[in-house]
Amino acid sequence: MPAKPQLRARAFAGNVDRDSQSQTKRLRWEEFLLAQERVLERAAIAGLVAYRDRRPVLLKPQLREFVLHGARFAFPAVHGPLTRGVPTAYAAEPLNMVIAPSSDPPPVWPHKDGGTRGVALAPLYPTVPDAALRDEKLYPLLTLFDALRSGQARERNIAQKMLEERI
Repeated sequence: MPAKPQLRARAFAGNVDRDSQSQTKRLRWEEFLLAQERVLERAAIAGLVAYRDRRPVLLKPQLREFVLHGARFAFPAVHGPLTRGVPTAYAAEPLNMVIAPSSDPPPVWPHKDGGTRGVALAPLYPTVPDAALRDEKLYPLLTLFDALRSGQARERNIAQKMLEERI
């Protein structure tokens, strides 16, 4: 006995939904790979990456120089309004162990799960707060990087010394 027209239509719609979902995932994956390729191209042009046997190799001394001395120029700090978020720069470890808090609101990455109210500091990338909250080794590196790009001279000097020890 043939299937009812409504059942055939639902089955077709289900297949279309699954096909469009897989196509969307495939397009996102392709965009990710293309973005990754562009990053490697730019890093190679900047002298931060070299290719050996067709594989990218990070040039650590050049990367160290770029991070320590070019961060605030390549990734300038963009501050926003007071918001709830994740502490960064001098307001987070390891700098908050060395620098006493002031009466000013601390810098924070805006985030729905953040527990600190402070001045918004746009992260390097939208997913940085999530990555920092998931990875306890990455979080201090990102906050030190933010201190380099947004801090006063004293904060930048301390952050630079701490980053030199870590990278």
